[in-house]
Amino acid sequence: MFDFMDMSFDEPGEQTASEPYIPDAGECMRCGMCVSSCPTFRLFPIDEETPRRRIRTISKILVENLPISADERRHLDNCVQCRACESVCPSRMAYGQLFDQAQAGLKVTSGWLARLAFRLIENKDWLRRLMPLLAVYLKSGLQKPLRRSGLLKKLHLADAEALLGKPALQALAVSYPASVTTRGRVALFTGCIAEHFDRETLPAAIKLLNAIGYEVLVPPQQGCCGAIHQHNGQSAAGLIDDNIAVFNALDVDAVLHTATGCGAMLSEYQNDDDAGQLFRQRLCDINDFLLEFWPDDLQLTASELKVAVHEPCSQRNVLKNQQAVYALLQKIPGLSVVALADNPICCGAGGSYMLTHPDNAGQLRALKQQIIAATSADVVVSGNFGCGIFLSADGGRVEHPVQLLARQLPSCRTISKAFILSTSLTGCSIAVP
Repeated sequence: MFDFMDMSFDEPGEQTASEPYIPDAGECMRCGMCVSSCPTFRLFPIDEETPRRRIRTISKILVENLPISADERRHLDNCVQCRACESVCPSRMAYGQLFDQAQAGLKVTSGWLARLAFRLIENKDWLRRLMPLLAVYLKSGLQKPLRRSGLLKKLHLADAEALLGKPALQALAVSYPASVTTRGRVALFTGCIAEHFDRETLPAAIKLLNAIGYEVLVPPQQGCCGAIHQHNGQSAAGLIDDNIAVFNALDVDAVLHTATGCGAMLSEYQNDDDAGQLFRQRLCDINDFLLEFWPDDLQLTASELKVAVHEPCSQRNVLKNQQAVYALLQKIPGLSVVALADNPICCGAGGSYMLTHPDNAGQLRALKQQIIAATSADVVVSGNFGCGIFLSADGGRVEHPVQLLARQLPSCRTISKAFILSTSLTGCSIAVP
């Protein structure tokens, strides 16, 4: 059963044994923890923009089968889905899962642009064919005149276009052998968009894994984790089943993810059969894996940089492993590491939220960038690809922790010739046997 917090004094509707349980007003602790942790309440300090009011709306949809008003729908949709409320709720409310169920229950028809995005995410071949066109567009010089024309805004593409980076056109290799004595084999989850636009993080992760003795497999049949679909009321069942089948077919010690947003979704796959259990048992965040299996004899080169750590909501509130990042970074001698002061508050990226609610997302990003500036950090790191590109959009630089770690690998560690030929990694000098 799922526990809700409801701060209103309305009587709950009739419930059956199979429905989510919603306590009545007398059972609510009235602690206000969910209110103070909500990013949209920070922007709009009204009760309608709090988790407790959204819970009331979700109750109408899932339990009472009542229609909701346009205002209730608007305030529900304003939710960033950061799940900070869930992590602080004494009643352990399953807010994320219930929010997804409510979105699916509304059965709203998506616009043409959203439908196109869903299809591209579902079909990796289509997405791959689009990448050369995007690369040509970015090189052509058409960006400035097209932006000035206002056409992108009319097509509702301006916000997505502003986040575009140079896409990788060459596919990752299927296998990357270890550069030292092999200790095991792992599979790398690359996602959908990140596979083309996060080509600094993925090779860095491979480089580190090879350096600690692990062969890395990158199965080309894998697909999107399904988060974008599920959080927007669409079915992610096909994507989930395909990923479980692809990774379960591999003889590996672990399935690793680099983006915490994808990792949060992967970790909550609801398949309860043997296949689903096997997938979840072998799933691991890259930071956790590196920290657990880091060799005692692998010493990184020193750095005097000051690094600020941004903790993505998916990492803080779902994976709950943000401390692994700090522990890993401490392996770099001389490095100064600080946490951003407002890490409990969402940066505004929220998966597709930065595209569906650009004004709200932009305000949250501005608040986060003020905090970043106040740290005077040389480098900002974030474990989530979406947060990284969103926070970097205004000229900033946010990178994944594994990028910083990979740059500090000692040049004396030999990397195999097969590895050099299969990727375009840059960084420390490499001796090829």
